[in-house]
Amino acid sequence: MKSISKLKKELDKWFSLFIRLRNATSEGLVQCITSGRTYHYKNIHAGHFISRRHLATRWCELNVSPQSAADNLFGQGEQYKFGLALDNKYGEGTAEELQYKSRQTIKMSRIDYEEKISYYKDLVEKLKKEKGIE
Repeated sequence: MKSISKLKKELDKWFSLFIRLRNATSEGLVQCITSGRTYHYKNIHAGHFISRRHLATRWCELNVSPQSAADNLFGQGEQYKFGLALDNKYGEGTAEELQYKSRQTIKMSRIDYEEKISYYKDLVEKLKKEKGIE
């Protein structure tokens, strides 16, 4: 039986792949939310607007977007630009709503993790098939 920390790591992997593929073209290209530069989905991060340490928004699809390693790691996530881009993409107030949501406490069970892993794993396979990319 996998530990909760192993399940969390596996969910991170599938969720990250989903985020990058969801935004990818049929050539596998995706745009960084903060710089606008284009990368192959395998060479870009799934950047979090609100830090991953907040479980309430860690796997929230609105909170996570493709982001270059430069902006995500070395630019500390470019949070201000990220917030502006989220409001632009999903509507005014999105960044603020995510900040509010991040303060909520959630408790995830083993089953919650397993269900989310299965859900995102299926979505990744579906997206790869739909877009014809590996």
